[in-house]
Amino acid sequence: MQMIDQAQVAREQAGAFRATFHAIREQVGRMMVGQGEVIDGVLTALMAGGHVLLEGVPGLGKTMLINAISRAVDLPFSRIQFTPDMMPADIVGTTMLTEAEGGGHELTFQQGPIVANLVLADEINRATPKTQSALLEVMQERQVTVGRRTLKMPEPFCVMATQNPVDQEGTYPLPEAQLDRFLFKLLVGYPTEAEYHAIIDRTTGGAPVTIDAVTDAATLCRLRDVVRQVPVPEIAKSYAIRLVMATQPGSPYAPASVNRGVALGASPRGIQSLILAAKVRCLLDERFAVSCDDIAAIVRPALRHRMIVNYQALARGEGVEQLIDDIMRALPAG
Repeated sequence: MQMIDQAQVAREQAGAFRATFHAIREQVGRMMVGQGEVIDGVLTALMAGGHVLLEGVPGLGKTMLINAISRAVDLPFSRIQFTPDMMPADIVGTTMLTEAEGGGHELTFQQGPIVANLVLADEINRATPKTQSALLEVMQERQVTVGRRTLKMPEPFCVMATQNPVDQEGTYPLPEAQLDRFLFKLLVGYPTEAEYHAIIDRTTGGAPVTIDAVTDAATLCRLRDVVRQVPVPEIAKSYAIRLVMATQPGSPYAPASVNRGVALGASPRGIQSLILAAKVRCLLDERFAVSCDDIAAIVRPALRHRMIVNYQALARGEGVEQLIDDIMRALPAG
């Protein structure tokens, strides 16, 4: 009887997860045109408790997407526009001299915009490495230290960063340690011809688009717990491990192109990203155990930013996407 009750609870939790996910997606779809894979990827990272990096040229709706999600989830939202002259204190906060009520002056701490549930780090690669490093602790530990003061981030907490892959003037590439803290890196492409028609109708018409809040912070935290409870069979674990090891030059699973063209492969955070995102996909597909197909479906967004290609590969025109293709051919899901 107890096993039946537990199975029923699991089905109800999975049903609530799917209903909430699709409700958020529907609300975001009122604002966004197309970009279905990107929307699903961002929501997967949010549900899995990870951060996400969006890469695309300006004007494709990256900022709009994150803003729409914050409204659909009813979470405090903070936007940080990164610039070359920004300092770490502009993000995490600083102690300032202020005028006291009874006269005189006193030192008070003013927290920065990083203290929010959803943080949009817009054009993150325009800040200097010193400023980018201000996000390292908060993305990993969900806290930020300023002097002797430690601030815990509200839960759920998610950093959604954007960067432009084309304009390199005045930009600073994200260091490997920073990239590794993103659960996903998603590539935002141009709309299709039909989607351009929808964009015109939706953004140049008279009626403004409204987004309703369909969930809240407490519900999202509970659903994150549901994700972590999804079991992962040994066959799926082994497949995920082999995929991550295949990105590492010199490993027994690395194809020749990886040994030849990769300077740095994925870290253990890569396997964590694969498993957590696969659990989300499993729940959305109305299953209760992760499969190898779930792992294979999210290899690109989970690993593409964790592979550093060397100069020889770049000279041959071999990019990360091609190397991932080689890995998938060498290690098919079946």
